[in-house]
Amino acid sequence: RNNSCCTLLCDTGDTGQGARTWIKQLLNQDMAFQHIRVIYPTAPARPYTPMKGAFSTVWFDRYKISIDCPEHMESIDSMCQRLTDLINDEIKNGIAKSRILIGGFSMGGGMAMHLAYRFHQDLAGVFALSSFLNKDSAVYQALKRNESVLPELFQCHGTADDLVLYSWGEETNKMLKSLGVSASLHTFPNLNHELSRMEIEKLKTWIVKKLPVEAAKTN
Repeated sequence: RNNSCCTLLCDTGDTGQGARTWIKQLLNQDMAFQHIRVIYPTAPARPYTPMKGAFSTVWFDRYKISIDCPEHMESIDSMCQRLTDLINDEIKNGIAKSRILIGGFSMGGGMAMHLAYRFHQDLAGVFALSSFLNKDSAVYQALKRNESVLPELFQCHGTADDLVLYSWGEETNKMLKSLGVSASLHTFPNLNHELSRMEIEKLKTWIVKKLPVEAAKTN
């Protein structure tokens, strides 16, 4: 039975189903595990400032897509509450918190870092694909005050990304490492703001490493 859970938060404007289909096309099959349930939530629609206020399914608003501006804390925090409900539902269904991973692509990865490193430091791990945190992120502020062991971070980024620059991902990785996060950064040459098959294969390997099957026997 599934005794673990992996939640994948997709990008701006996409749906959970869209993300699932995209990964299925890359792998020629669903990203499936015998003992891990993969959940693809969809963000609620809200006015999105970088799209001139047009409605889009986004995890939070941004003043602009840049590492150099303040975070839109009101929308980030309200979404952290909603996603906490999702985590709590899994726990109610018998999944230990240390058997839950959370991550996503682009804005989804940023959302996962806020959720885990500010509110759920006892999760199994976090993954962020083509994602970044703003320069003075609330995540960094929270970690400056932190004493506990933090979830490991698995990060991937394409060097040809022209929407979320590779240097932003790199800076995020360096900052989190300096604040005590065990973080890896996997670089994909010539990859733009998209997923690649090799990246998803690497992610799958990491997921199984963080949520090994053995724990199923003690259940």
